[in-house]
Amino acid sequence: MAQGLARFGDTQQRLLRQLLQARDGLGVEELCERLRITHNAVRQHLTTLTVRGLVQRIAPLRTGGRPQARYALTGEGRELFPRNYGAIAAALVAQLQLKLGNDEVGTLLQELGSTVAATQPALPDGSNEALARALADRLDALGYEAIPARHGDDWQVEAFNCVFHGLARRHPEVCRFDIAYMEGVSRRRVHHMECIVRGGHVCRFRLGKEAPRT
Repeated sequence: MAQGLARFGDTQQRLLRQLLQARDGLGVEELCERLRITHNAVRQHLTTLTVRGLVQRIAPLRTGGRPQARYALTGEGRELFPRNYGAIAAALVAQLQLKLGNDEVGTLLQELGSTVAATQPALPDGSNEALARALADRLDALGYEAIPARHGDDWQVEAFNCVFHGLARRHPEVCRFDIAYMEGVSRRRVHHMECIVRGGHVCRFRLGKEAPRT
């Protein structure tokens, strides 16, 4: 969710922030008081955010009285809020380069990409088009803004958002993580045809022959 909270209106942003701060969730009445809006408005916003998978209904607190529905953020809802992963990752890679060197760091990132791929279901076998579509869907879910793209008789994958852009500009070895991840889930060799960090309009990947199983 690259746009984070900015994609929501002011009231929904305030509601999400209130839920973020509430360890035990909040009920409709509490949200009404904090947001200064009506019960109907709170319920409408909660319904919208629940449908989108950002808010969930949780068990009520035991108070001895009539149980009141309570709401809390889902894991996906928490990811709307900024994370400073970029600065930490850049510092980590820089320290690894000092201790190990560029080649060793590149190998380490490649192994990490393969490890992450191994924790996820492999993409189903099929035609090049079907595989490109499935891989694009997998990358799109990770924030790459990816689509399948036809180039002549060949189907490739184009990603318009490099999720490691700032890091990859300083440490191009990071791209080896992406390649290893895609090869792991697709079980195909992946060729990096175009790269945003290297001045391309997109990151474009061509699926090659079946990769050897490890």
